[in-house]
Amino acid sequence: MARATVKEFAVCLRTDGADDLVERKVYPVVRDETAEAKGFLRVIDESGEDYLYPLDLFAFVDVPEEAAGELRAPRTRG
Repeated sequence: MARATVKEFAVCLRTDGADDLVERKVYPVVRDETAEAKGFLRVIDESGEDYLYPLDLFAFVDVPEEAAGELRAPRTRG
């Protein structure tokens, strides 16, 4: 699947048991209006893929453009 352009970021407030999320970590958001209307947010999680999570696990954050490029870059697992 082609990855959508990431334009926003959200910080994880709590994981509620989701193994691919880390509390207080900033995640790229892939806008999905249909999911958001149903109370879900699509983020690129620790797996490197975009998945839906309950919207109330996150808070949107503003990120300076110079940092946004780094946050959008694919992560390599160490």
